[in-house]
Amino acid sequence: HHMGRNNDTPISEFLLLGFSEEPALQPLIFGLFLSMYLITVLGNLLIILAVSSDSHLHTPMYFFLSNLSLVDICFTSTTIPKMLVNIQTQRKAITFKGCITQMYFFLLFAGLDDILLTIMAYDRFVAICHPLHYMVIMNPRLCGLLVLVSWIMSGLNSLLQSVMVSQLSFCTDFEIAHYFCEIQQVYQLACSDTFLNNMVIYFAAALLGAGPLAGILYSYSKIMSSICGIPSAQGKYKAFSTCASHLWVVSLFYGTVLGVYLSSAASHSSHSSAAASVMYAVVTPMLNPFIYSLRNRDIKKALKRFYGMAGRK
Repeated sequence: HHMGRNNDTPISEFLLLGFSEEPALQPLIFGLFLSMYLITVLGNLLIILAVSSDSHLHTPMYFFLSNLSLVDICFTSTTIPKMLVNIQTQRKAITFKGCITQMYFFLLFAGLDDILLTIMAYDRFVAICHPLHYMVIMNPRLCGLLVLVSWIMSGLNSLLQSVMVSQLSFCTDFEIAHYFCEIQQVYQLACSDTFLNNMVIYFAAALLGAGPLAGILYSYSKIMSSICGIPSAQGKYKAFSTCASHLWVVSLFYGTVLGVYLSSAASHSSHSSAAASVMYAVVTPMLNPFIYSLRNRDIKKALKRFYGMAGRK
């Protein structure tokens, strides 16, 4: 497959090696990822439908939740379908443009996930620490504005990163040992200097990763001290239970992202980082709807109502 290449022809495509070269494992990997993808899309669609069809759920918390579900559907759709097609056709190629497009959308939705989780933490902070002003502070206009700003911020970041990748030159090595165009894997293949690119990555990670995480931790420190001030145990539980689902999702998302970067820094093997990134790029979006619907009475009721409506048609 490796054509005789001279060094100055630019690369028109990359090869995505995926998880395993082992032919016997391909049907298993295909089946596993197809089912995870379908569960993710269906689970998140159900949340969106339940929230939009039930007027009781037209509150800021559920507005942000349905936005998170939409982002999760898009997030998994940037990587898994391409991987499934490659397994099915037994071609590993992705064009250079396709690679940059995939990178753009992957970074866009990962950033949106980050920022939306922070907005949701802020929403819980206002609900628990300033309950009497909640409806005034979290008015529909602010909610819409917060989502719009998060799209703009994440969009600008992924645009900057993608433009910077497109400026790099790639010479001989064009195999990505990963199942999607993961930006750092692609940088390792470049034969031009990537110092500036890496600086931008670290800056973006600080801005869109550590920034939101700090906001979430700050909100929760305030929430915890506020909950501790509630005299009755039942009141404490009630206040905490509205945050529990969000806390689960946040710890899952940040825990897996940190795990990926620590593990890939420790092992330097791109196969293990590919396997680890499945955790935040595939498993987390798949589990979000379950965490929210299993823990949440309102969502359960809404789903029942939604099924009832669907059943009567």
